[in-house]
Amino acid sequence: MTLFLGLNEDVIPPEDQPTIVAVRAFVSRAAEYGASDVHDTPDTHWIMGQPPHHPPIANPMTRFPRYSESRASWGVARVPTVIVEIEQSDGLIGVGASTGGEAACFVIEQHLAMFVEGQNVRNISYIWEQMFRASIHYSRKGLAMHAISAIDIALWDLLGKVKNEPVYALLGGQTKRRVPCYATTSRPDIAKAVGFHGAKFPLPYGPEAGAGGLQKNVDFCKRWRERVGPEFPLMLDCYMALDVAYTASLAHAMQQEGCGLTWIEEPLMPDEYEAHARLAKKLEGLGIVAHFATGEHEYTRWGYAQLIEAGVGLLQPDVMWMGGVTEFARVVALASARGVAVVPHGCGVYGYFMCMAFPSIPLAEFMIMSEQADVIEPNFGSMFIDEPLPERGYITLPHNKPGFGLTLNKKALNLHRPYNHTVAKPLRAAPTTEKEGADACVRRSKL
Repeated sequence: MTLFLGLNEDVIPPEDQPTIVAVRAFVSRAAEYGASDVHDTPDTHWIMGQPPHHPPIANPMTRFPRYSESRASWGVARVPTVIVEIEQSDGLIGVGASTGGEAACFVIEQHLAMFVEGQNVRNISYIWEQMFRASIHYSRKGLAMHAISAIDIALWDLLGKVKNEPVYALLGGQTKRRVPCYATTSRPDIAKAVGFHGAKFPLPYGPEAGAGGLQKNVDFCKRWRERVGPEFPLMLDCYMALDVAYTASLAHAMQQEGCGLTWIEEPLMPDEYEAHARLAKKLEGLGIVAHFATGEHEYTRWGYAQLIEAGVGLLQPDVMWMGGVTEFARVVALASARGVAVVPHGCGVYGYFMCMAFPSIPLAEFMIMSEQADVIEPNFGSMFIDEPLPERGYITLPHNKPGFGLTLNKKALNLHRPYNHTVAKPLRAAPTTEKEGADACVRRSKL
């Protein structure tokens, strides 16, 4: 029996408050790194994992010889950032971003914008629900959810500007004085020297390298443990390159050799939920103390519920991909209720704000984007003119800058809007009684 016992009415913005008048989606045609994938770098950059410049990096494609030598070879950076502007009738503009390029621009401008324009920015949950349900036949995960995430982030940025408050204040306020960060890097020793609270480095070899490759992985990790000492936290990023048996063997060997890992990240492909459950049981049976972490390529509360059910001990949602701030908050609540830890994946300043807003999130990730991993540079390159940077391992977020406190560097980005849709008509209330419906029919018949 339905619980919709009353009339189900449309949400109509109050006439005395501004409404959203435009949704615009852009890609960047910048001459330098900015508003592109983090892998959109030269082959000599550490993140590409191309010998002899840097150690190799295991990934989902290393099992194919043709694509094993460089991440660039299989097009990891072919889909750049999508940047969204949402403008209100009083001129305030919110900005959001995700991965998606021109394909996401199409989804945003040609479909999702219709659920945003004409609405009140305060109705974010209502907007999110409509976007999600209307795109369910082609969305749920992947690129279309990235598009929803970019819109959602822009809505929260705009709401912060409407309220003249930082986004973390809208989510409940500060839970930390500053945001502690660990570094994702190829040089944990430098990360330690400049004050980060831990370092994550990529695994060099996958199962296709055989037993010899597994031993090289153990030796590689052991060398870093010896260089940074026994107390500095180290984490291992496996980037979807492994399988259950290999991960269990690797974790056991590394623990036996004293590598002392805080967590082992994303060893399996994200949709292998049954494999995640088997691995969680294996690691527990082996007495592995490192957290089993994953989730950067998962989406929505339903996906994370499956990971929790599988026994994953540390979730790593990316607010720019998994559904935006609105859905991120739901996942944090779900994880907290089940006693599962959360540390946001990447996502730069957006991750810092999530860490600040939720007491159950202990730290944030900072990606070292300099070529030799020896200089602290903005995670988003030239995308913003005021992206906060860590000092001695801490990010300080301003309390007097509304929204996410970011300003697009439009001069450097050279923004291009591939699609320009017709703005939706202002929202009108649908008839809610038989009399109103009849009256509406009469009015239409007279037109």
